[in-house]
Amino acid sequence: MLEQLVELDKELFLYLNGLGNTSWDGFWMAYTTKWNWIPLYAVLLFLLYKRLGIKMVLVTLISVVLMVTFTDQVTNLFKDGVMRHRPCHQAGIKELMRIVREGCGGKYGYFSGHASNSMGLAILVGLMLRKKYKYLIYILVVWAIIMGYSRIYIGVHYPLDVLSGLIFGGLSGFAFYKLDKYLQSRFALKDPPDKVL
Repeated sequence: MLEQLVELDKELFLYLNGLGNTSWDGFWMAYTTKWNWIPLYAVLLFLLYKRLGIKMVLVTLISVVLMVTFTDQVTNLFKDGVMRHRPCHQAGIKELMRIVREGCGGKYGYFSGHASNSMGLAILVGLMLRKKYKYLIYILVVWAIIMGYSRIYIGVHYPLDVLSGLIFGGLSGFAFYKLDKYLQSRFALKDPPDKVL
């Protein structure tokens, strides 16, 4: 059963990766580069500031940093534990695929850190802002899913790597949203009343 799933995953990867063409390569390389999304992160930070104020934004930033660190470390544990080669390092696949990016990252790819971090951020921030911007979470989830697809397009992850990363990221984002709510309740204590002299 597992072998059949892996074979289906390889076939789906070759199909999706093969849909690409040189006209779109630049777009997908830009999309998959995390540094290109700094303006989006800045906008989200500004929206959080408007919603929460400076003190609570700092608390939320701690939650985001903890979540990204957590997802990165768990992703690395899975990569080193499962030891599934990236498609661009897999004999029998790399000869058949489109390699868009020179140098395709580390040897192992299960599961996708890009997908998990993107979905984690989408869920965490989307839930934090849902009362004021109720459709934002859907936009961010779509952004994260497209980020996952970009990893297939450029040839560094199988679809199962991406799907697992998206699921783990969603769970991680929800867990750290709960942690953030707890931290905010702890830091939101009212100032003590003035002492009576």
